[in-house]
Amino acid sequence: MVMAMTLRLTNEEQEGLKACAADIGISMQEVARQAIREYIVRIDHRSRVAGAADHILAVHADAIERLGK
Repeated sequence: MVMAMTLRLTNEEQEGLKACAADIGISMQEVARQAIREYIVRIDHRSRVAGAADHILAVHADAIERLGK
């Protein structure tokens, strides 16, 4: 399913997007879509790493505390 949205950019953001699109040879829309996909992957990764760290800290809390002494 394709959904539409309006994206309001500052003049500086729009010029930067336009320059990136021209440099890469793709549309401004595709540059924005790629940036959004990369952002989603990065945020998901951070969330999974934080969850894993919390799990490790919970499972090994005693050992970590002993190492800190």
